[in-house]
Amino acid sequence: MAVILALLLDWFFREPPARLHPVVWMGTYLKTVGSNLTANPPTKAFLLGGFYWLLGCGAVVGVYAGLEALITRASGGVEAILAAFLLKPLFAFRMLLDEVVAVEEALQRNLEAARLRLRNLVSRPTESLSESEVRESALESLAENLNDSLVAPLFWFVLLGLPGAALYRFANTADALWGYRGRWEWAGKFAARADDLLNYIPARITGLLLCGLACPWKTLSREAHKTPSPNSGWPMAGLALCLGLRLSKPGAYTLHPNGRVPTTDDVRAGLRRAAWVGWSAGILAGLSTWMVGRGILGLF
Repeated sequence: MAVILALLLDWFFREPPARLHPVVWMGTYLKTVGSNLTANPPTKAFLLGGFYWLLGCGAVVGVYAGLEALITRASGGVEAILAAFLLKPLFAFRMLLDEVVAVEEALQRNLEAARLRLRNLVSRPTESLSESEVRESALESLAENLNDSLVAPLFWFVLLGLPGAALYRFANTADALWGYRGRWEWAGKFAARADDLLNYIPARITGLLLCGLACPWKTLSREAHKTPSPNSGWPMAGLALCLGLRLSKPGAYTLHPNGRVPTTDDVRAGLRRAAWVGWSAGILAGLSTWMVGRGILGLF
């Protein structure tokens, strides 16, 4: 019940104010402690990055473990409502869909507006992207972030309860801020590897849900491994194969190269598919927690 209530809160009320958002607090911590990490030699940068990651993660998990222990003392209905309010900020489903819609709406006005709006979704440079590349980037982000923003947090919620969802959200936020090559190569390496580990199973689940019966596992796996990331290729390949699209990042990869170039209708179809997968994942997670309770591994 808590998962479904959290999804309804997300769908109708979007995100809480920034000053009350735990993910914003996580980001503030990571930006503060990470401000000078990259100035250190490689070994020291790696060790400090790992230390501050573990320190922040321990605090986040400890807080949510305490909150979960408190709410379990309430009656069934009250406990579910409290759990839903605590779970909701740890995923962002409706906001993801809204951002992709906003890119397509901007593209209907002019290309430059769409390029600017796309920056909310991707970290790659958008200044020189063509119309088709803007759509490809938006769809890739839709697929990848469907995992990062919804499926993975729910997966860890089912396994480890609220502390598990919070653990994942902290790890994913750290990867988003620190997990880059270049000057962050060593300082962010621990965060990047932790995110890879926590996403390993959820990313493959997301890819399978997006692809459905459109392709065999072998085909999905082949396309997914074309990307440099061990995980992000799975949901992107699943969406590309399901819709029959080519999705690419210039100079990096091309998924389903024989697919067609995305159109407005394809973006709408991608949004419908993502919405279906998101709600399906939520219902499955809700049924799992209803049958066996939160944290089925019994660690919390």
